[in-house]
Amino acid sequence: MGFGPEHRELVMAAPVHRVPALSDNYVWLFEYAPGKAAVVDPAEAGPVLEAARTLGLSITHILNTHWHPDHVGGNRAIKEATGCTIIGPAREADRIPGLDHAVDEGDSVKLGEHSGEILFVGAHTAGHIAYHFPTADALFPGDTLFAMGCGRLFEGTPENMFDAMAKLKRLPRDTRVFCAHEYTLSNARFAITVEPGNLALQSRLAAVDAARARSEPTVPFTLAEELATNPFLRAASAEELGARRRAKDAF
Repeated sequence: MGFGPEHRELVMAAPVHRVPALSDNYVWLFEYAPGKAAVVDPAEAGPVLEAARTLGLSITHILNTHWHPDHVGGNRAIKEATGCTIIGPAREADRIPGLDHAVDEGDSVKLGEHSGEILFVGAHTAGHIAYHFPTADALFPGDTLFAMGCGRLFEGTPENMFDAMAKLKRLPRDTRVFCAHEYTLSNARFAITVEPGNLALQSRLAAVDAARARSEPTVPFTLAEELATNPFLRAASAEELGARRRAKDAF
């Protein structure tokens, strides 16, 4: 059954709270219902539990996108403190601490009135997934999509990442992207070397430069912004994406 306009307006009101962690990680508290939240990729437990206390939120779930320690490091301590349910990628199930439910493409995650679809985006790691909540206009891509960037190809190929980008490009343009790192300024400085004549990119680089000079976060952002400025999302082929990724690795 589809969502009517009034119901869609109601569920879209769910806020997403940013919790800085480690040196440049962002952990997200998705407040899917009043007083209830799911944690996305907890790098560490302390800041997350403190943020939840401050905001008056009960943590019911952890959503992991992939196995890297800076995305699952807080799993066990948060689960011990809250009794939450941990959901993560089926293809990395043996590497997700405290995993309760393994999910893969085609599965969904129900949080209150929100149903999140699972997208397989293996490239940064072989089993990487993303969570898309259409009624919240929210995408949690982990380390697959960054502002004007994409994740390093630690376990995948350019073809894998190109396929992942193709899936994300099909999402609604007003989707808000809640990625897991503050890499935006570095990404923007590389992106402008790829498309120096891109006026949207020139404007965005200036805005990001000013924001970071004021120590302001640049995440979330919209998919529409990425379609106009992200050299990896805009790559015409896997070969082109691979060449850009290698250039960024050496940038």
